[in-house]
Amino acid sequence: MLSPAQTAIIKATVPLLESGGETLTAHFYTIMLSEYPEVRPLFNPAHQASGAQSRALANAVLMYAKHIDRLTALGPLVGQIVNKHVALQILPEHYPIVGSCLLRAIREVLGAEIATDEVIAAWAVAYQQLADILIGAEEQAYAINAASTGGWRGARDFRVARKQVESEEITSFYLVPADGGALLDYSPGQYIGLKLELDGEEVRRNYSLSALANQREYRISIKREAGGRVSNFLHDQVAEGDILQLFPPAGDFVLRPSSKPLALITAGVGITPALAMLEQALSTGRDIHFIHCARHGGAHAFRNWLESMVAKHPQLQRFYCYSEPRAEDAQHASGFLTEPLLAQWLPAQRDLDAYFLGPKPFMANVKRQLQGLGVPAEQCHYEFFGPAAELDA
Repeated sequence: MLSPAQTAIIKATVPLLESGGETLTAHFYTIMLSEYPEVRPLFNPAHQASGAQSRALANAVLMYAKHIDRLTALGPLVGQIVNKHVALQILPEHYPIVGSCLLRAIREVLGAEIATDEVIAAWAVAYQQLADILIGAEEQAYAINAASTGGWRGARDFRVARKQVESEEITSFYLVPADGGALLDYSPGQYIGLKLELDGEEVRRNYSLSALANQREYRISIKREAGGRVSNFLHDQVAEGDILQLFPPAGDFVLRPSSKPLALITAGVGITPALAMLEQALSTGRDIHFIHCARHGGAHAFRNWLESMVAKHPQLQRFYCYSEPRAEDAQHASGFLTEPLLAQWLPAQRDLDAYFLGPKPFMANVKRQLQGLGVPAEQCHYEFFGPAAELDA
């Protein structure tokens, strides 16, 4: 447990983390990924290359240091980390590796004059405190998954029962348990972890579950990313009948109980978790406004399915915005989603629940637009496909 003196030391490092946290975390990842190959499967190289992973960790470390004496102020951050870890199957044996590399990075980046023995000792205790919190929460999640009907711990074999092309970029994979056993339920908006071996190297990725739980199969809908090692392998190499290894569902980006009008606002492959949310919400009778942005009709996945839902459910309205429409496309607006468009497509009463997901610039704009339209901030919810980031930055 941190002593008052150690707590003061941690809080004193906050200005250093604010100015140089990303440099520190980038050095941390360089050390860890070069010297500990066993943890490489847990990290997406694309997020490393873009700096998103370093920025996310820098923000998490900063928030932890700022609130070291009042961890409840971290809010949903701990839950988000736990869910990401559970989906990738982070285990207790990974934490000492992370801790030793983090302390080394602090020493090497800040220098011995600033990162004194007392500072390193304080951060060692602080790190262990956080590790114990995360390990405990993650073990609880693993145990609940294993004990639930159809649940399991670790990787489980699933057979690709069907592949379905949804657009020029997105393909759905319908996955059933290879052992023929029961299947764990999940909440709309959650995701699964996928474990693959490519060219003798293990890789892990998270993918949203894009259909309502039905106790028979899981559906994930994956966008082919330019240069994406895993997405291109799945699109081009994985065939019906092949076996994939999955970790149990996780995630806290789920529909909260409410009778308020619901707005689901998505862009690109961000539509995938919203599909399951929509299916769940349709059974409640609440008014739903589904707004989707795509480059053009060829990139717009699940349009036919959504149109069929509109025909069956009068409380559902949908609007499409294409940034690069083709001549044959039939969209409701062209260009990018704007606040006037959003004002037109949302209910006149702004006391609504909004869930949005897509590329970070899109989400930043939507968050700002919802605020401008008077939608209460506590009723606006979003998730990141990759490392968490700050939309207000």
